[in-house]
Amino acid sequence: MNNRTICYDDLKKELELYLDENDIKEIEKAYLYAKEKHKGQYRKTGEEYIVHPLFVAQILTSIRADKETIIAALLHDVIEDTETSKNEIKNTFGDVVANLVDGVTKINNINVSTDNEYLTSYYKKIIVGMSEDVRVIIIKLADRLHNMRTLYALDHDKQKRKAKETLEILAPIAHRLGMSKIKSELEDLSLKYLKPEAYRDVVEKLNNTKKEREEYVKKMMDEVSALLKENGIKHEIKGRAKSIYSIYKKLDKGRSFNDIYDLLAIRILVEKEQECYLTLGLIHSKYKPISKRFKDFIAMPKTNLYQTLHTTVFGPFGNLFEIQIRTYDMDEIAENGIASHWAYKEKKDAAVEMQNITEQKLQFYKSIIELRDDKLTSEDFVEKVKNEVLNNNIYVYTPKGDVFELPIGATPIDFAYKIHSQVGDKMTGAIVNNNMVPLTYELKDSDIVKIITNNNSKGPSREWINIAKTTSAKNKIKSFFNRTTKEDYIEEGKNLLEKELRRKKIPLSDFMSEENLKKVFDHFKLDSLEDIYLNIGNNKFSAKSIVKNDSDKKEEKKELKVIVKSSDNDIVVGDTKNIETTIASCCEPVPGDEIVGYITKTNGIRIHRKGCTNIEFLDDRIIEATWNPNIDSKYKSEIIIHTTSKENIIVDIVQTAASIGIALENVNLINKTNNNVYSVSVLVTSLTDLEKYMTNLSKIKYVNDVERIMR
Repeated sequence: MNNRTICYDDLKKELELYLDENDIKEIEKAYLYAKEKHKGQYRKTGEEYIVHPLFVAQILTSIRADKETIIAALLHDVIEDTETSKNEIKNTFGDVVANLVDGVTKINNINVSTDNEYLTSYYKKIIVGMSEDVRVIIIKLADRLHNMRTLYALDHDKQKRKAKETLEILAPIAHRLGMSKIKSELEDLSLKYLKPEAYRDVVEKLNNTKKEREEYVKKMMDEVSALLKENGIKHEIKGRAKSIYSIYKKLDKGRSFNDIYDLLAIRILVEKEQECYLTLGLIHSKYKPISKRFKDFIAMPKTNLYQTLHTTVFGPFGNLFEIQIRTYDMDEIAENGIASHWAYKEKKDAAVEMQNITEQKLQFYKSIIELRDDKLTSEDFVEKVKNEVLNNNIYVYTPKGDVFELPIGATPIDFAYKIHSQVGDKMTGAIVNNNMVPLTYELKDSDIVKIITNNNSKGPSREWINIAKTTSAKNKIKSFFNRTTKEDYIEEGKNLLEKELRRKKIPLSDFMSEENLKKVFDHFKLDSLEDIYLNIGNNKFSAKSIVKNDSDKKEEKKELKVIVKSSDNDIVVGDTKNIETTIASCCEPVPGDEIVGYITKTNGIRIHRKGCTNIEFLDDRIIEATWNPNIDSKYKSEIIIHTTSKENIIVDIVQTAASIGIALENVNLINKTNNNVYSVSVLVTSLTDLEKYMTNLSKIKYVNDVERIMR
């Protein structure tokens, strides 16, 4: 049905195979609703627009999608392409369908290009969609598959852009979800438009050898089938076609077409797991296997739930055959991945059931969310997603058989921190496949790893940061040292404060009085004595400003030096344009803010906003500062968004920024209660842009207040 027309009756025939009459009636209602909404709209192919959602729904019937997903597939473009609102869909078809349609719409609203900023927004929207309901992504994959089937209708540049986006982003996600049929077709179609000559070359080679290959495969299938019948094993055997893209990838690495031995491949389906192993034994007894080509993914499944026995043997006429052996249930999972777990079979809530499977099995989600939580720049985020999540990964096992997915090049350090932070912090060594290995050892696919720990360990070495491959492990190691550093800061701050009190001849008991501490806490917006020590120790506040004694403010200002830079800065200090300056992290001024300079003893001039509480008692070290005109640099500022709901609005925050060209560095949910609070780091060239963004944020539904942070 790839390129012919489709009508509702075609869809209905597929639905009748697994849904009941009432479900189908609701789906028909959605079809008629969508048909009316899209009335008068046509696709680039010249077809009525309703043909597209019908095809998307039909693709989803092949993976036995549930009622709500089929309805959402039929409606997935009505919010974007018609005057229909989410509330109207909610009132007509319910919350679940409305949320699914809204999720797909939000993904579609981003015009993806190879530009990092757009890619980052796209990735983040995918993440949000997956973390809320995996069905959003499955609908998106079906939507893209049909669009790729009709990509011929677009101009050349759009074909290339869509194909590249599909190959780099969506096909790998389909792979991680275990949806091999959709993944393979997306890859083949992408190659067709990205590298048409290479695509035609592979197709031509396959066609030239098709008759010969079919003869070899048929003979092998007949022989294996006879062998299994003799031994009373019920089975089904299929010839397995290698995807065009997978052949291209091997040819691209220098392999000869004749050397790609899994071009001759069969798949054997049996009823029970033990029959898989019986079948394997029978085949190996008749055909000589290649030992290095055997893999048991039944005993140790991949993290996307894939289970199959793989073996390669010498078959008829000396040809090498790749053989896959699996049960019918395993075949369903291998072809459709998580989508094969639609909960209609047990009449459970599909969203809950599938999300449970996600949380238990698909570490893909966990890896993405861990990266989202790490404070990465937009560019780093894109690179880490590509390299650590969407790339070809390895599967490593614990001695108990638990499987963990890691990027190629990962070390025992990455494995230990993947298990748990405490395992990593207490690690003293690693045993791989019963051999002690150095921590620099690069893990291989199917390695069995045992981490040696010691509860008396003082923690990781700083060198581990350079050895670890994954961002998550690096950040957990840094976090350990940050905790240690915090303790050092507190001790240093305590010593500095007590020294200042002695210098001012102020009794410690007077400063520590309940009344005085309350004044200090209120003035500096701190919560505890430990906070006072910490802020003095890390140089956010001086001990002098905390003590609040003005009798000895004079410093040897004349002895302070400034460092002259070779070019003009964005900031003029006094009447000089080329003095080294740094932006204060406590108040984060941006162009347009009124600013002043604070003369530090070792780091030149630090620029603060006027009114910053951290320089309130430091008048003798303050110097005039102004912004240069025509600034192109971007400056960081942090804002806090208070909402009146627990509904996730991260997508709206990101999209509001994109609509006015504001770059986001981080978006974090910092307080998940009935009223969510978000911390947002932005990069702006002016106060005007920042204020415009804050104003637009305040217009978002559920947003109660938007404030700029001054620490």
